[in-house]
Amino acid sequence: MKRLWFERYLCCTMNFIHDDFLLGTKIARRLFHEFAGDEPILDYHCHLSPRDIAENRRFKDLFEIWLEGDHYKWRALRTNGIAEDFITGKASPQEKFMAWARTVPQTLRNPLYHWTHLELQRYFGINELLNEKTAPKIWKKASEKLATPAMTTQGILKKFKVKVVCTTDDPVDTLQYHRAFASQNHPVKMLPAFRPDKALTVNSPAGFNSWVGQLAAAANVDINSFDAFLTALKQRHDFFHDKGCRLSDHGLNHCFAEDCPEKTAAAIFDKARNGEPVSPAEHAQFGSFMMLFFGRLDAQRGWTKQLHLGALRSNNTRLLKQLGPDTGFDSIGDFPQASTLAAYLDRLDSENALPKMIIYNVNPADNYVFASMIGNFQDGTFPGKIQFGSGWWFLDQKQGMEWQINALSNLGLLSRFIGMITDSRSFMSYCRHEYFRRTLCNLIGRDIKNGEMPDDEKLVGGMIQNICYANARNHLNFPGVK
Repeated sequence: MKRLWFERYLCCTMNFIHDDFLLGTKIARRLFHEFAGDEPILDYHCHLSPRDIAENRRFKDLFEIWLEGDHYKWRALRTNGIAEDFITGKASPQEKFMAWARTVPQTLRNPLYHWTHLELQRYFGINELLNEKTAPKIWKKASEKLATPAMTTQGILKKFKVKVVCTTDDPVDTLQYHRAFASQNHPVKMLPAFRPDKALTVNSPAGFNSWVGQLAAAANVDINSFDAFLTALKQRHDFFHDKGCRLSDHGLNHCFAEDCPEKTAAAIFDKARNGEPVSPAEHAQFGSFMMLFFGRLDAQRGWTKQLHLGALRSNNTRLLKQLGPDTGFDSIGDFPQASTLAAYLDRLDSENALPKMIIYNVNPADNYVFASMIGNFQDGTFPGKIQFGSGWWFLDQKQGMEWQINALSNLGLLSRFIGMITDSRSFMSYCRHEYFRRTLCNLIGRDIKNGEMPDDEKLVGGMIQNICYANARNHLNFPGVK
């Protein structure tokens, strides 16, 4: 009896990730395997390196491809009592991987446990559970796989049927790697997304002025006035458009919604250019003016604007000084969102300058706020013109995805949803699209089983296919993408 139990235990542990993972009903399994699993990926928001893609980077080991810039894993490692040397410090790549292997068994019920084993299976065909004992064998097998053409950056994009990957790019970027990749005539399109966050940072004059200098050089404009500043930004917006960009992106605590005439914005700009302190109230005014300016540019060009709202960033000042930003010390903020978001959208709408838009929240308390807000500004010109974006950052796990899908379903049209994003710096994150699709099919399958939705393959299966790919393709309208 003990031997039989042990054999069954081994079978289950070695097949944790199986064909029907996360699919709790026969209907869910049918929906995923027939309608979702084989759809291509349109990755319209990520933080992958354009250089790595253009140069077809080959990763040396699991540390480089898996741990090098993954803040989710870094946070888990710290929580597990792992010293910083084995996370971002001087330990060897294999030592850092071994620290992660020791940590993985402690991540049960954290989405990292799912993602870790899904990634090992999908990228390397490894079915064993990762722990300190299995780590050396997994390290060796993965290293052998990483030496093959299928596991270069371009090989990964092909493997996961990525049709478009949109990076996140500063307006001062030359887009040299986008241009280099385009010249390769690769079947995957890599397109930039315009992220002008630094244009709002007049509250930090030194950094702002350094960036304005870079903007002046990129646009070949002498920025000696606020008008010249706007001209340079417009020129860069045009440049990005010519290189295939159809998306902008902004990371904000909350929308700015102050009244700010251009004369006032110009005076605040001049203060910052002179190195004088800018007050929080002035920063809010300047941000309000600039966000309207960017909204109008996007509307004129037919772009889609993304708003990522609500993150509280760089909370640990000691480690911010030691490691810099974007190293795993951000969290959910509880900023008021409704009134300022409504004011921003309403101002653009009143000018007939409201672009297509995707609005992401990171605080689950705002799910119904955002899901209801988008309904105020749908104008009949395009299906799902204003989108409630997929579960983002701390909400991109199974439960967070379900919360977002349920809120959107209750208050909007799930059928018009443009689906999942990678939002990652790691080339190992394409499994998140599969994870989302399994979660979606499991949720819909449960509804059908409960008699809350018709068991109609054409109706329901078509909706799932659209959410996985076609809705995003139609909404974003990238040149030459079918």
